Amino acid sequence: MDEKTAIQALDRLDPVLPLSPGRAERHGFEYYRHGTLSLYAALNVRTGQVQGKTTKRHASADFITFLTDLIGKTKWAREIHIVLDNLSAHKTQAVEDFLAAHPKVRFHFTPTYSSWLNQVEIWFAKIERDVIARGVFTSVADLRRKLMKYIRAYAKHARPIRWTYTDPKRRIAKAITGTGH
Repeated sequence: MDEKTAIQALDRLDPVLPLSPGRAERHGFEYYRHGTLSLYAALNVRTGQVQGKTTKRHASADFITFLTDLIGKTKWAREIHIVLDNLSAHKTQAVEDFLAAHPKVRFHFTPTYSSWLNQVEIWFAKIERDVIARGVFTSVADLRRKLMKYIRAYAKHARPIRWTYTDPKRRIAKAITGTGH
């Protein structure tokens, strides 16, 4: 799981200039900023399903609320393993108290500067590309509605992320030891 913070609800003042031969799609540079949202998301690595929640702030209490919602949807699980980054909001006393009250929840922190190891980051790149980057949002409520609509639509075709490496020319050669080669 992870958070995407400070997603801006931008209302573009100029229409998007469409893709045409020899010209990429472009946005005008003027916009009106209605405010921001944070998006909490948890990716089930087995199914590809995403649970999401938007909040006005990005604080430990919001994180705990999201965790509580997740646990409510996974009562069947004997253990819940959550991979997340080392954000300070994940390590507050309130979070420690939450974990003590929910012993089946286990946190696994990614190493510093290695959040790309968390598969939800791949999903965040998708929602950025598909919704946020080219979006026009008339309000924060409109941004929230469009984000949640995307999450619901994504759920209909969700699949686990499969990491593969397909370029044999770029593989690291095995080191030959002891031969001087």
